[in-house]
Amino acid sequence: MPVKPQAKSTPSAPSANASVPNAVRTIKKYPNRRLYDTQTSTYVTLAEIKKLVMAAAPMVVVDAKTGEDLTRSILLQIILEEESAGVPMFSEAVLSNIIRFYGHAMQGHMGSYLESHVQSFMDWQSKLGESSPALSPEVWAQFMQWQTPLMQNMFSGLANPSQNVMAQMQEQMQKQIQKNTEQLLGVMGLRT
Repeated sequence: MPVKPQAKSTPSAPSANASVPNAVRTIKKYPNRRLYDTQTSTYVTLAEIKKLVMAAAPMVVVDAKTGEDLTRSILLQIILEEESAGVPMFSEAVLSNIIRFYGHAMQGHMGSYLESHVQSFMDWQSKLGESSPALSPEVWAQFMQWQTPLMQNMFSGLANPSQNVMAQMQEQMQKQIQKNTEQLLGVMGLRT
């Protein structure tokens, strides 16, 4: 008896995405600059894509015509809008230092360095939120003031890198984070 071949499923089909809660959501960008969510079959705005990012919903933005991955480009557009709209996260000095790394021998390391430290900061923030859900805006603002020198110092030693620079930066950040954590816990009355 001959075996009937099974039909291949396409993960980018709207019905496949709708039935799987953690499936990667596909947003198509058309030449008229409109963004189309294939899961909901609706056009979406950058603000709606930002909401997906904030909800940690896995997604990809692709060019509807070529299939080219445009996710980074769209995320950069969202960052640009956020930086222009209110209180910017990045100072001119930080942006200038990041630009200086393009084409530099350390360019490949800079992205992974930033990614790991931002992830560490987010993990730490999450743990802090779990241990103290009633963290007041004033205490958080005070903590963020302590972080400003840390973020400025993060880039200061990178203009003339050597083999030990990355290790020294990580060690310095660990010490600063530990000091800031102890100070914050003291302010909150949670020091052990």
